[in-house]
Order: sequence, then structure tokens, then C-alpha cells
Amino acid sequence: MINLITRISVVGITIITASLIILLSAFNGIEQMIERLYSEFDTDITIRVEKGKHFTESRIDIDALYNIDGVENISRAIEEVVLLKHEEKWVHANMIGVDSSFLEITRMNDHLVDLDGEVYLNRDGQYFSMVGASLLDQLDAYVTTDDMQETLICYVPKKKLKIRPGRNPFSSRVVPVAGRVNYNRDVNSSSYIVPIELSKEMLGLENKISAIYVDAKPGVSNEHLKELIKSSVGNDFVVKTNFEKNELIFKTSKSEKIIVLIILLFIFILAAFNLVASLTMLFVEKRANVETLNSMGAPRKTIFQIFFIEGLLISGKGVLFGFILGYLICFAQLYFSFLEMPNSGGESFPISISFGDALLIFTLVAALSILFSYLPVKYLIKKNL
Repeated sequence: MINLITRISVVGITIITASLIILLSAFNGIEQMIERLYSEFDTDITIRVEKGKHFTESRIDIDALYNIDGVENISRAIEEVVLLKHEEKWVHANMIGVDSSFLEITRMNDHLVDLDGEVYLNRDGQYFSMVGASLLDQLDAYVTTDDMQETLICYVPKKKLKIRPGRNPFSSRVVPVAGRVNYNRDVNSSSYIVPIELSKEMLGLENKISAIYVDAKPGVSNEHLKELIKSSVGNDFVVKTNFEKNELIFKTSKSEKIIVLIILLFIFILAAFNLVASLTMLFVEKRANVETLNSMGAPRKTIFQIFFIEGLLISGKGVLFGFILGYLICFAQLYFSFLEMPNSGGESFPISISFGDALLIFTLVAALSILFSYLPVKYLIKKNL
């Protein structure tokens, strides 16, 4: 009976420890995937005017920004909500007028949907657009590789126009589609990327822009670069990192990870009650031997250490087996991709193994194991000796 309870204790601790390792590794993988999805299109640093929507380009010295240590690349941007039409289909979209450097900053070649065009915004003096994958699907449009290139009609609201009967409140432009891109759900469903020169013409902005996108050099801290840029552009502008732009998404992911960790620790505590039962049954079975040792002069401390170490051995075995099982499953997923992401077209479920998480898990389960070995043994010794 005692051996059965002991085995149940070991199995329970093993499963919970393995679950902690697997789930935290999975959350690490998801965090990295979210960061990759939302940081590659959202540049490292974004500069916007504090008041208003647009500002004159001359208010920021682009050359001075390039001279800041840590700046890799820069793109001006104009953002506007527009209407797109293809045949009888209409959708609203977020038009982003950018310099050609934006294509390099966002690594757009890596996000081009297979066989769906090329990555460019200007060719032979003609303007082209890059369109989010889902947005193009909503329009029942497609990218062709022959001379008959697919086109979309872009409608933008005219500025400072008094609406009168018979007057069109929109200006329009037919723009060919160069390629279809896939980043994340938000970008795919709303982004319509065009040359900044075209967006200026359509909106009549001339020398005004909405934002400046800054790409940091590899290894440069975005927070540090943000402070350098803030001191350069002054207090009239708001400077944000890509983390701050998507703060809710990143914080939600971290909160979910903490909540899952707390829940699993509570389950570990419940599993540890088997350890308490195992130590209690062992003490009851060996009570005659304990009394013999006590009558022979063995101090309480020695008897306490015997049962305490037994509890540590039981929990230690469970923790060891849990670590082995958990990391075996993680490495199997990393190298063999047994589990796929739903609706991802066969993409492997992300796993990221962290030494910091391993240390955290070991510290927490070790502390709980010591606690659940110490308290029942202390009580039993005090009650019976």
C-alpha cells in the first residue's frame, strides 16, 4: 500500500513538472512568434507628431537621424484610410505611403506569398502597390505574372472640400498590384502599401507626412535608441518602440503565461498531498522502529532527518523524471514537429527552451517539495515522540 502511494506521488510530481516545462516552453515559442509577426512589419521605432495627424517634413532633420548611433534605415510614411474597388467589390483599407527603403526594413521579400508577384513599388516610372493577402482575397483579386497586371481602384477623400450635389468627394487612382504579402492578421486584412509620392499626390499633402519609421541596427536596444531619437526630435513628437505600439498584445501573452504557471503550481500542491500521505503511512508503518530508536537514545533530529530525506527523495525522483520527460517532449517537437498550428498550412507549433524557465521551475518545485516534506514530518515527530 505504501509503495503504491509513493509511486502515485512520484507520478503526480513527474506529470506536473513535465507540464510546467512543456507549457512554459510553448508560451515562450508563442511569444517569439508574436514578436516576429508584429515586429517585422512594425518598425523598431515610430516617430509621430504629438498634435495633429500630419507634419511638415522639414521639422525633422532626416540626415541627423541617420547620424544617430544605432539607426540602420529610415522611411517616411503617410497613413490614410481609403476605399479600394475591384470590379463590384469594395473594401476599406489602411493605405501606407512609404519610401522604397520600407520594403527592406520590413523584410517584405520574406513575407511575399509564394508565386504571388514581386516586391517593388516603382518600375519604369510607374507606381505599384503591395497588398495584404486577406485584403486581396476580400476583393476577389489576384496577382498575375503576365503583362495583364491586376489593378485596384483607390479612392481617397478630398481635403477641404465642401460637399455639394453632383461633386465627387473622392479622388481616385488606378494602381497595379505588384505582390501579395503575409505578416499577421491585422496587416493581411487592412494594409495597402504604395509609394509615398503617390500618396502625396492623391492626398494633396506635398511636403507633409504622417510618421517616420526607423529601423535599428542588430543588437541595438530599442529603448536606448528611442531616448536618443527623442532628444534629437524634441518634445513636439511622440517616439514609440514596436513593443509600445503593440503593448496590449505582448502584455496579454505574458499575463497568460503567468496565469498558467500559477494554475499548474496549485495543481502541483494538490499532487504534493500524495507525498504527505506517503510520508504519513511510512511513519505509521515504521512507528515501532521509531520508538525503538527513540528509546535507544536517538535524538528527535535524527529521526526527523530520516523521514524528511525520504520525502525529498520521493519528490526529487518525481522532479527528475518530470524534467527528463518534459524536455524530451520539447526536443521532439522542435526536431520532428509532431504538433502543427491550427489553420497555419502545416506550420509547426512553436517551442522555445529557456534556461531561465528551467531554473524558475526547479526553484519553485524544489521549494514546494521541501515544504511538503518538512511540515508533515515535523508534525508527526512532534505528535508521536
